[in-house]
Amino acid sequence: MAKTNGKSKVEVNQLDAEHELPAGEETSEGQALASSAPGPSVLVPSDELEKVKAERDALLDRLARSQAEFENARKRAVREQQEFREYALADTIKTLLPILDSFERALKIGAGEKSEFHSGVELIYKQLQEALGKIGLRTVPALGRPFDPHVHEAIEMVDTADVPDHQVLEELQHGYMLKDRLLRPAMVRVARNAKG
Repeated sequence: MAKTNGKSKVEVNQLDAEHELPAGEETSEGQALASSAPGPSVLVPSDELEKVKAERDALLDRLARSQAEFENARKRAVREQQEFREYALADTIKTLLPILDSFERALKIGAGEKSEFHSGVELIYKQLQEALGKIGLRTVPALGRPFDPHVHEAIEMVDTADVPDHQVLEELQHGYMLKDRLLRPAMVRVARNAKG
């Protein structure tokens, strides 16, 4: 074996292994020495510092933009869900409108007689109207009002001097709105008055 100052390499390695501390552990003396020893001060060039600051600012800007995009996407998803619910509700109520029309025709036919059957049909019609009213369904006002092409559908123009020009004379079928959305325009007869 090779000798180093009278000791073999094996003995030196064993001595070194005995005196080594496990990784991550230091003596309190070692810590004191490390903290008291003046370390080399790190000087960062100003152009590198500016570059790091610019990179930080760019990352902060990207973060802010990402957060804003996420918030906008969340709001858009909530709005789309609400619109879908309203669209589905409007579609469902549209299928019920012919039933309301049938009730109205049935009640007009038996308007003169006051039987229990007529009263029962009238009660059911009112209950249906109230239930749909709670959801937000309301009739479009038409009779005696000026013609509004946004909510009225003119079926006929009637020449008359009794009422002002473009006034609704008769409502043939009720129009309905669901909240602010037109489901069906009112079918009306409109006055045509040349003197108007």
